[in-house]
Amino acid sequence: MLELKSVFDIQSEVVPWLLKGKLIPLNENGECTSLSRTDLQIVNVEKNGSVLFTWKGKKGTTCIGLHDLHKKQNKLLYTFDREVSLISCSVNMERTLLAVSILQFAGRGTFRPVSRCLTLLIEIHPVNNTKVLKAVNSNVKVQFLYQDSDSRLLPESHLLIISEDRYIEYIHIRMVIEEGYRVMVQNPDRLPREIVAEDFLWAQWDTEAQRLFYIVEKENNAVLMCIRFYPDRSNEMLISFSLGFSLTVTKLRLVNFGYNHFQEEEESSESLNLQVFSNHTGALSVCYSHPVQNNQEVIYSVILLHHGRRKTFRVSLEKSNCACISELTFLNIGYYVAVYVPGYFLHLINVQHPNLACHNLFLSGEDAKVKPWNHQRYMLSLSDSLLDCHLGKIYKAELNPVLLMMFMRSSKLGCHQLAVMHCAVLYLQNNSEVESQIIHWLCGLSASACSDLIQEFILGTLYRKAISETNAIAKLLPYSSLLNWKGEIPGITCTTENILQSVGKKVRHCKSFWEEVNRNVESLKNLESLHKALYTNSSLRRMQSKLFSEMKMDPRAIRHFRSVLENAKTILSKVDTWSPGQQVVPFFQEEDCQQMVLIGLMGEKLKEHLLKYVHSLGKKKIDVIVNNYVVNLLECIQTIVNTIWKHCGLNAHILCLSNREKVNSAEFVMFHMMTCVLQAVEGLSLPLPPGYHTIHIILGARCLPLHTLLHYIDLGVLHPTERFVTRLLEELDDSEINERFKFSIVARIPETIEQKICCLWDHPVSSSRVARNYVETLLKKLPTQQTSRISSVRELTPFESEFLPLTYLARILTEVEDQALNPFEEPENVDAKFVEEVALKQTLILLGLENN
Repeated sequence: MLELKSVFDIQSEVVPWLLKGKLIPLNENGECTSLSRTDLQIVNVEKNGSVLFTWKGKKGTTCIGLHDLHKKQNKLLYTFDREVSLISCSVNMERTLLAVSILQFAGRGTFRPVSRCLTLLIEIHPVNNTKVLKAVNSNVKVQFLYQDSDSRLLPESHLLIISEDRYIEYIHIRMVIEEGYRVMVQNPDRLPREIVAEDFLWAQWDTEAQRLFYIVEKENNAVLMCIRFYPDRSNEMLISFSLGFSLTVTKLRLVNFGYNHFQEEEESSESLNLQVFSNHTGALSVCYSHPVQNNQEVIYSVILLHHGRRKTFRVSLEKSNCACISELTFLNIGYYVAVYVPGYFLHLINVQHPNLACHNLFLSGEDAKVKPWNHQRYMLSLSDSLLDCHLGKIYKAELNPVLLMMFMRSSKLGCHQLAVMHCAVLYLQNNSEVESQIIHWLCGLSASACSDLIQEFILGTLYRKAISETNAIAKLLPYSSLLNWKGEIPGITCTTENILQSVGKKVRHCKSFWEEVNRNVESLKNLESLHKALYTNSSLRRMQSKLFSEMKMDPRAIRHFRSVLENAKTILSKVDTWSPGQQVVPFFQEEDCQQMVLIGLMGEKLKEHLLKYVHSLGKKKIDVIVNNYVVNLLECIQTIVNTIWKHCGLNAHILCLSNREKVNSAEFVMFHMMTCVLQAVEGLSLPLPPGYHTIHIILGARCLPLHTLLHYIDLGVLHPTERFVTRLLEELDDSEINERFKFSIVARIPETIEQKICCLWDHPVSSSRVARNYVETLLKKLPTQQTSRISSVRELTPFESEFLPLTYLARILTEVEDQALNPFEEPENVDAKFVEEVALKQTLILLGLENN
């Protein structure tokens, strides 16, 4: 599922250009000959996408060329008039200066030259002078700095010289322009230089961010240092971080300083296999492998400086045909660090959310193959890319969505399912096809697993869309529904160590990456406040219940209630605006007071939360973020249901109660998935789109037998809504089966709904409701003094043959009827006589005497 995408192939990008320009040796017929892999080689990759390569030219020359990855153009930079062994090369940003290091070999019968390695600075615009920068016996690497053009204060170039004698020089080269076009080095014999690092055993050049990392040993402890360079010649130490282990290696290791095709093969155990990776969100990770103890286990660690943790992984290797274990390769693929050993395993470590092991993805065997990965000893990791030094290719490591989805569908382990879900939802960006595949896959899972993964899908989608607006809220919103995960991943164990300490100091122009790093580290110093800063919906339903109860007693609660509903209407209007005509399932076509209150309260609470922690964003910006967050929630649920609806091939005709006998299997799938979505959403205390409960219970009424349907209603899984009960009474006739069905539902509906629909059904239950409403309305309007007068009337009629509470109630109602307004549209159908008849009817039913 990890794929290497070729971004440069020297055979296809450079060879045709060489042949066309006749820049390679000619045969006896004067024709260009083909080049072998050793004759044409990549030597370095610069920040701006410039690939430097060298080849053997005509008449025993050595040439240096440049390929622009963006423009897909080649250029000859310089030609040596003899064949040289080029070990390092770098060109400045303006492509006016070239720095090279070459090996000098003594010929047969001659003395060894004074210096084994010669480092030169060459003027190439046009080709002018050459200056010797170094002449030493050890190998030397060269690397120009690439500063942003807008920030360059002086017409200077800056060059790093990295010597295997374990020191790094920083050279400042000032240029002048003569005759309007000749770029010359000013005072080449007096170039300002300074030593920026020495006595180190490991160094890495961060090509993209132009940072220098190196490791020195202090008091038997490896210390990681980081230097940032500025256009005004100055530099600043950003990091001095103790890695927690001592250096036992003897050989220097240089990372991202180009490739030396003439270096001798080194044993991996003699040099430190370590790389530093970073990304734009402020993630800074240090990855290193431990010395190999045996062929049955590999140990490696990842220090997550931005999370204050060190994670050490132990991998048990399965038996393989490989005679020995290759060195670990670390790759940076954005939100993940990949650890790869061909033939054994591939481990994708989530550096953005490393708290839970189930957000990592560990693969072994056939699943762990990375294509096209050839010979590992020729593969060189260049931070976010990979150089195949043998074939002359440069790759970008990317997650393949197709393979990821295939693995998701075939995986049986819960850890794999959670890892793939997290990866697909958070890091594959807004891909509707991937979303549809995930939802289809969820349909085939068990109810318990499906609910958990639906929660992951919803929260992950909301998180991704929210942080795309601003990364400042990344630590304030939930990205997962899991608080902890205690499962196991077969073949690997992990131990976690807290390393909360200062990573660096406050630096000049602290923006972007370093600002994020410092913010991340500072937030870790108080884990309790960090936990409080994470938004949760757990109190929403409690707030809803409190608001409804306060409305009965406090007039101020009514104003709050109206404000909440207005907020909800604003959010719902955006849903309608953003997705016109895309609804397959008829949501948002009724007013669901319960859900609208939840929607309004969620917006209100989330605004308060963000204003508390990121008030610097401003109230207007926070209002937009919050409204979009709740809108995205409703649209996400709508997308899930719509996708399943389309997948099942359903149409709006199934939302009919009169033909319940015509039910197909697709409706059962739809009902099952809507139940899973409901459980997932209610488990997170999130609101649902208005109309969700109506569609859900209509499907339940079609798919379930009556006793099961009533059981679901009693458990609170299905919610009878006003729209559902209205359709139930209007669409079904009064056959014996339907009457029993209606009665069972109406007996379970809330009182507020019962009051609205009681006039729609000509049945004793409805009549009873009408009568009770009538009595309640009249008695509420009855003045206190009139009560005593009616009581005296009752005392003056002792000759009546019956003395029942019902008789007394009927007389009171008869007395009041002429003075109180009848609340019903058809007052002639409801009076004291009607109440008395209904009461007698209900009494007979309760006594079982109705048929006598």
